[in-house]
Parts: sequence; C-alpha cells; structure tokens
Amino acid sequence: MNAEEYKALVDELIELLDEGIYIVDSQGVGIHYNKAMAGTEKVHVRDVLGKKFHEAFPDFELGESTIYRALSRDQATRNAQQTYKNLYGKEITTENTTIPVMVDGRTVAAIEVSKNITDLRRVSDSLLEIQEGKMEHAPIRGREIMKYTFDDIYGENERFLEVVKRARKAAINDASVFIYGETGTGKELIAQSIHNNGSRAGKPFLAQNCAAIPESLLEGLLFGTAKGAFTGAVDRAGLFEQASGGTLLLDEISAMPYDLQSKLLRVLQESYIRRVGGSRDIPIDVRIIATVNEAPEELIAKGLLRKDLYYRLNVINISIPPLRERVDDIVPLSEKFLDKYNRRYNKQVWMLSDGAAQKLRAYDYPGNVRELENIIEQAVSMADNEHVLTEKHLSMPEEVVPMQEPTTRYDQTMPLDKYLSSVEKQIIADEMVRAKGNISKAAAALSIKRQTLQHKLRKYDIR
Repeated sequence: MNAEEYKALVDELIELLDEGIYIVDSQGVGIHYNKAMAGTEKVHVRDVLGKKFHEAFPDFELGESTIYRALSRDQATRNAQQTYKNLYGKEITTENTTIPVMVDGRTVAAIEVSKNITDLRRVSDSLLEIQEGKMEHAPIRGREIMKYTFDDIYGENERFLEVVKRARKAAINDASVFIYGETGTGKELIAQSIHNNGSRAGKPFLAQNCAAIPESLLEGLLFGTAKGAFTGAVDRAGLFEQASGGTLLLDEISAMPYDLQSKLLRVLQESYIRRVGGSRDIPIDVRIIATVNEAPEELIAKGLLRKDLYYRLNVINISIPPLRERVDDIVPLSEKFLDKYNRRYNKQVWMLSDGAAQKLRAYDYPGNVRELENIIEQAVSMADNEHVLTEKHLSMPEEVVPMQEPTTRYDQTMPLDKYLSSVEKQIIADEMVRAKGNISKAAAALSIKRQTLQHKLRKYDIR
C-alpha cells in the first residue's frame, strides 16, 4: 500500500468515528480532519487541510496550543478544556486530548481528539452568572424559586415523622448532612428545610446536581476558575464562594468523578478552596448537604463513592423511606395534592372515591411522592365537572411482568460479589467492543450514565 492509499484508508477510518479527529504532520500541517471535527469547530474541512494549525486557528497563541506542545515538546495533553474563536470569529469551547506520534525517537505527527462542549460551557457560565446576579435576563426572571420549610413537609407515617424530627435537629447545628432516598422521595425538600430553619437561613442556598454537568466543567463550576487556567478561562467565583455563609447542596454526589471527590474531601477538611488554575487559597464557610439515590454502602462497593468522603459528610445521616414503605401516607398526600391542583386548574374535585383510594394504595410508586403528585395532577387537570376523583381518572401502570426463569447460572466456586463483578466486567467489555470503544454509545446501550460507565471502566481496568 502506497502513501496515497494509506492516507485514503485513514481518512475513511476517522470519518467512521463520532469524535472529532485532527492530525497534523511534523510541520504542523493538517493531513487528516474529519467532518465531526469540522462540526465541532464550526469550520469547513478545506479551511484546515493543507494549512498549518496556527493559520487554520489564528486565535491561539502558540504556547497555549495543545498541538504545538505535542510537536515542539513531545507533550501529551488529556481532557484539556479550550475556549477560542474559530476562523470565522465564532467562540468555541472544546475538550481535547492531544498526543505526539513518535517514530524512532522523533515526533512525526500529532493527533487531537476533540469534543464540543460549547453549549455545556455556556450553561455552566450562566449558572454562575445567575447566582452572582449578573444576568439581567436570567431564565428564571419573574418567577420566584420555591423556598421549602418543614411546614411544606407532610406525612403521618411514624417512620417518616422520625425522619422529619431528625432533620429538625440537624437544622439547629452546622454539621454536614448526608441524605439517602430514592428518586422522588423529597431529598431537596428536606435539605432546603434544614437550611431555612437554621442559623444560615438568611444566607445563600445553592444546589448542584453532580450528574448534570460533565467532569470537565464540574470542577470549575464548584471551585471557580482563574484567568489562564485554560485557553479562554476568566476569573470567576465558583459555587463554594457564592454560597459563602450559607449551604451548598450536592445532589447525586456519587456521580462526581472519583478524582474530584478527593479534592472535595480536601476542601472539607481544610475549609478553603483554590480556583482551577489559581494559586491563592480562599477560605470558605459553607455547610454541605449531600444526597444519593442509592444505598451509600452499595455505591462505595461499586467504586462510585469514596469511603473517606462518605464518612466526612455522614456526620448527620438521614434516610428517607420510599413511599411504598409508608402506605398510610398515600391517601393523605393525595388529598393534599387534590387541594393544590384544584387551585391551580380551577377545579372542584373535593374527594377520592373508595375505589380510587384502593387503587392508589395498591401501586408501588417507583417514582415515589413525585410520581404520586404527577398522577394526581394529571387526574385533576383532565377531570370535567366531577367532584369525586374515581379510579377511572387515575392513569398508572397496572400490569406486573411475570418473572422468567433465570438464564444465568451462579458459579458457586467463587463468592457471589466476585462472581457478579466478573459478569458485569464481561458485559461492559463486550459492549465496549460492540461500540468500537465509544463510551457514549456503550453507556446508552447499557442504560447507564456516561460518568458511571467511566467509573466502571477504571474500576475493572477495561481499555
């Protein structure tokens, strides 16, 4: 195969990939540039191929370019964030991995793999600007953010009342709180109530879902950034600084990357933060409330939650029971929701029929109180002029899928936990092969979050 045929082969290969691929020769001239990369950087392929990288992307200073560092210093860069203007003046934010290609001790090329995170960067910046009060036209303008207190918490179940009693005690001190509860059980309601009934009530309450922001942006969002931390970085306070004197709720903390969890642990131990790329230690006074929707012991066993971080946060532990374990609260809660949505939709549905109450109590609510509220809202909004809500108004799953005979036999020669880990490792490895190494595709096929899959790949050393 001659050089021209080899280049055509490589071009075809990189076009099959979802990630953006940019390859330059030893002189920095673009020799491969796929359509995914062109889409990422919002330029045409012809703008890059055959041109030196600093001509195709003139906004970069040479010292800031990961390609320049790869060619001139043989320096690899992994998961670097860059904000720059393309050839047409459009601002782009990418996450890049760039490596030098070495042959016989000399650099003959550099390969850059890139992912466009412009929209995510914009969302992250907007979140911080909204908190700082700098945005005149914030998305939530004209609408007050709900502030929950213990008066908004309703339940008669004895176990649930003990949870509320424990949360009230937590409100009168400043210790870290760790809340476990399935999705929809009211973790943020409890967290806000603790804040709004304590000594920090007049100070900020900020919440961040750790699963909603990618790893490359989460650290800057939490700790802030210093100018020069990455190309395009500006001096900006993170959520820890903005929540000074108040409370920071870290929702789904187990979705936080493992390395970042260790940095968070250090912040909690030392009570200061350092902005990404900064050199100055900034004292903080923030109460942390963390939540998870899986049992923390299981998360630790899966390698998703650091044990030392869990113990540091778990000063006050609150475990919210799922709705299926507080059946005696289902009808009283339904009646509360009836009142709420009668007012919202201008209806007069005064009560539940016996049949409706029985149907509501028989359901197991995988979405917990949030799902029950949605069921009642839908029923009230669709009701005509009835005053009684009957079972015919309730739309909820009723069929139970019968259990099938197991297709996998347990290998009794090893402990169950090791056997399950070996099965999980094989499933993930097989799916990564099918996805041709594409983590996003594999995560979608396995119906898990991309960050969760990344944790498991590291845990099982799957490459």
